[in-house]
Amino acid sequence: MELKGDVNVLLWTAVIVVLLTLLVFSALPVLLDYVRKCKVMRLIPGPGPNYPLVGDALLLKSDAREFFLQMCEFAEDFRSEPLLKLWIGPIPFLIVYHADTLEPFLSTSKHMDKAYLYKFLHPWLGKGLLTSTGEKWRIRRKMITPTFHFAILSEFLEVMNEQSNVLVEKLQKHADGESFDCFIDVTLCVLDIISETAMGRKIEAQSNKDSEYVQAIYKMADFIQNRQTKPWLWSDSLYAYLKEGKEHNKTLNILHTFTDKAILERAEELKKMEVKKGDSDPESEKPKKRSAFLDMLLMATDDAGNKMSYKDIREEVDTFMFEVT
Repeated sequence: MELKGDVNVLLWTAVIVVLLTLLVFSALPVLLDYVRKCKVMRLIPGPGPNYPLVGDALLLKSDAREFFLQMCEFAEDFRSEPLLKLWIGPIPFLIVYHADTLEPFLSTSKHMDKAYLYKFLHPWLGKGLLTSTGEKWRIRRKMITPTFHFAILSEFLEVMNEQSNVLVEKLQKHADGESFDCFIDVTLCVLDIISETAMGRKIEAQSNKDSEYVQAIYKMADFIQNRQTKPWLWSDSLYAYLKEGKEHNKTLNILHTFTDKAILERAEELKKMEVKKGDSDPESEKPKKRSAFLDMLLMATDDAGNKMSYKDIREEVDTFMFEVT
């Protein structure tokens, strides 16, 4: 019995040693890459202490708006430097805020790979123009670019003026000489403009900021920002079981349902308009209705004549709504 017990101990010891060896060899390339990046980045200034594994994550704001203001503060603090670094978990990021530093990146389409943190946009935005890379990005860009022609954009001036007037009326209430935070007022105005020009739908965000769809946009932006700055939330499997993960999925369903409904309804309207156009007298046609971005996406084709799927269209429409936040 004693011999059998010794054999079992030796067997388990051997198994543990093998597993630890495999773990070390698997982790070694990652650790070496981390050490290499630390050496490369050591001379670049940054705001945080860069703790092992979490980096500067404990320093960063999780609210999307607060994080934006925090980045502005960092840029001001390091204005004398060409750029600064942030470590989020084991991944370093370079923050550029000077025109001459940023120009090389904006003046070429060579650097199209997206950072790891873009993956947290995929549940909402999919892989559209903002999040895609390579050939898909080039094809999508070619299909969408014509929709930004000056003649088309000028059609939306009426919408922009209408919503801007609503904003001005709201701002006049604060015209007492005291400073105030106009961030939310401006983003709500832009939401109204983008919603009507992109989807052809009035959401009246400025007069009803507590509507389900408007609140879902802001909540999703916060969820994404929170995940991006907290490495312990990066695992999709773990996040799905957390309270925030469940709320994230509920909010995502609200956003996609709204956009899907807008796409389906508009596609059906365009089909009916085509039928009426074929049956009516050209001389008796009514004045042409202003086309929304959604209309042009529904009619856009690639070089082979293929139209975008409804999922593709949703990616681009949702991208516009996200960029407001």
